[in-house]
Amino acid sequence: MTSPHPDGGITTVNPANGETLAHYPFLSEAAAEDALARLDKGFAAWRGKTLGARLDLLHRFATQLRERKEELARLATQEMGKTLTSARAEIEKCAAVIDWYGKHAPALLRDKPMAVPTGEAHLSYDPTGTVLAVMPWNFPYWQIMRAAVPILVGGNAFLVKPAECTLGCGLILNEIARDCDLDDVFMSANLSREQTAQIIADPRITGVTVTGSVRAGRIIAGIAGHNGKKSLLELGGSDPFIVLADADLDKAVDSAITARFANCGQVCIAAKRIILEAPIAEAFTEKFVARARALALEDPMEEHAFIGPMARSDLRDGLHEQVRRSLAEEAKLALGGEPISRPGAWYAPTVLTGVTPQMTAFREELFGPVACLITARDADHAVALANDSAYGLGASLWTQDATRAQSLARRIESGGVFINRITASDPALPIGGVKASGYGRELTELGLHEFMNIKTVWAA
Repeated sequence: MTSPHPDGGITTVNPANGETLAHYPFLSEAAAEDALARLDKGFAAWRGKTLGARLDLLHRFATQLRERKEELARLATQEMGKTLTSARAEIEKCAAVIDWYGKHAPALLRDKPMAVPTGEAHLSYDPTGTVLAVMPWNFPYWQIMRAAVPILVGGNAFLVKPAECTLGCGLILNEIARDCDLDDVFMSANLSREQTAQIIADPRITGVTVTGSVRAGRIIAGIAGHNGKKSLLELGGSDPFIVLADADLDKAVDSAITARFANCGQVCIAAKRIILEAPIAEAFTEKFVARARALALEDPMEEHAFIGPMARSDLRDGLHEQVRRSLAEEAKLALGGEPISRPGAWYAPTVLTGVTPQMTAFREELFGPVACLITARDADHAVALANDSAYGLGASLWTQDATRAQSLARRIESGGVFINRITASDPALPIGGVKASGYGRELTELGLHEFMNIKTVWAA
């Protein structure tokens, strides 16, 4: 959480108890210029290093992440209410993405031969400069490292504006970068919105990557486009979780609980619209509500905690208003539906049933611990409901008919379809969306090449 401060900087607040954590002033204009100059100079040296030398320094970064895992995890839990267990797993995932690129980058950056009518041709992959990242709070380390690692591996420099409520997480990465001799090409800075716009316009910035809300992404992409800069957007999602009549019902219910309520429901690719084929809708609903009722809101520092507070009280209040509107639109409240009266940003695990496409809960992204259950007549209707959305980030499909699953997956409008498993991000798979969920892809070779000059070389 954050709170106002007289100097216009950011004060972070623990969402589990409302206590003030720290204050961070915005970067001064002189410091912002120094940062850009340092990164520009650092890029010139970094691009000249061999890939092996770059990977060696990044492997040192991974080692530092693992060695400081407990410290980093506790800071994430304090700043955004993520459970300690989840925060530790996030740190390990950040190190793992470095491991993945360490193994695969040599092949992915190798010149690619091209078939031409005469002579010989290939594609080469050249770095372009410093890329600015504007990152969210829900995975305060992973989102930054997911963007940074392929950018750095490719020979670019990286500047990140972390989310305000998790500034401590973003800024502590500067310490690790310094310890690993990466501070000339990796920098995290507390930038105001005005500074961010100015930096995007600076010719030393060659691209912008954003993960966040649709509104913020479109504003930043507009500034980038006006200045002729490439942008990558991973924005909101209202991911469908489709359960067909032949699915393994118990497995689907267990997975849906995790897919909806992990990280207190604050995941871009969380299961936000649970679409149930009519023959199993009643049985699924009964089991799901019983499982959700058993979820306990607990101190996120406790080892066994699964669900803690939301990240900010304003986000909790906004979510509650969406629930209230949905109920006024005749959704049914099966569980929860109220903020918890205690210091911090707590909201009860909530289940809405009878949700239809005309309702707020169907049309808007609910970024918190609220599950929406929707009934479909059949599989075709389920796909139609899934596609009846402004978003297209991820989707989960549950059926024991493998052939039909592949056919239906091709019809679902999203950046990814996960069959009999929950949506997830992994270094071995690209992630990104369509429609209002954004454009471009992170991770794998696609993420590695996003901010590189893919150069055609054709010799006679």
